[in-house]
Parts: sequence; C-alpha cells; structure tokens
Amino acid sequence: MPNKSIKQTTAAFEIEVEATKDNLVKVMAFVDSHLEDADCPMKHQFQIDVAVEEIFVNIASYAYAPGTGRAVVRMELSGEPAEARITFIDQGMPYDPLKKEDPDITLSAADRKIGGLGIYIVKQSMDKMEYEYRDGSNVLTLTKKLQ
Repeated sequence: MPNKSIKQTTAAFEIEVEATKDNLVKVMAFVDSHLEDADCPMKHQFQIDVAVEEIFVNIASYAYAPGTGRAVVRMELSGEPAEARITFIDQGMPYDPLKKEDPDITLSAADRKIGGLGIYIVKQSMDKMEYEYRDGSNVLTLTKKLQ
C-alpha cells in the first residue's frame, strides 16, 4: 500500500561528505532515515542500500584516486507513483558506469573477469539508472519505485 505522505508531496534531502569509505556509515544512515520516514518497504530499502553502498564505495575508491574529494548524495522522495531518486554527484574523473559491459554471469566466478558485478547488481535492482557528465561533475541518478 502506498504511503499517503509520499503521495501528497515531493521532498528533497542532501548530504555532502568527503568521498571516503569511512563516510559510508554516514551516507547509509542519511539514506535509511529518509526511507524509514517514508515507510519504504523493507525489500526496496534493502535493494536501495546495496545500490547506495556500491556507488558510494566506487566514488570513494576511484573518483579522486589517488587523492580524495567531496561527494554529494541527494535524495528525492515523491508520489504518484511513490518513488525514491538518489543522485550521486562528484567532481572526480569522468566515468559513466552505464558504459561498463555487464559481466557474463553464466560463467563461474573463477572464469569471470574481476570487476563490474556491483554495477550490474545496481542496474538489475533499480528501476532506472541515469548518468551524465555536467559542469565538471559526474551525476549518477538511481530511481526505485516504492510500491
């Protein structure tokens, strides 16, 4: 059953942190608190959590390597239909994860190339994934329907 408070409004929230793995806990708490306030179904919250962790850790690991920089995580919760949009923004090296070839999951783990499985899982679990490089920033948006 859709959450009536989500259906009536659109709410946007944003957090900016240093893009380090140590800040993953802060990012996850930010995302989860808003999903819980929106009465997000647990199945969807779990899928969103996995996706947020994968994307944020990739930014922390690769966007500014070997240095570090800032990352913005923006959440929008809306209704009709109820959905969550999570946008990641960083000024690291341009990188479009949508251009990454999906791994061949028919192969055994030993026969598969290393890398790419996390992005593949994100693509499969989200309803939409969009990337653009805009004004010197990587902008990756994940959308998940909450119904």
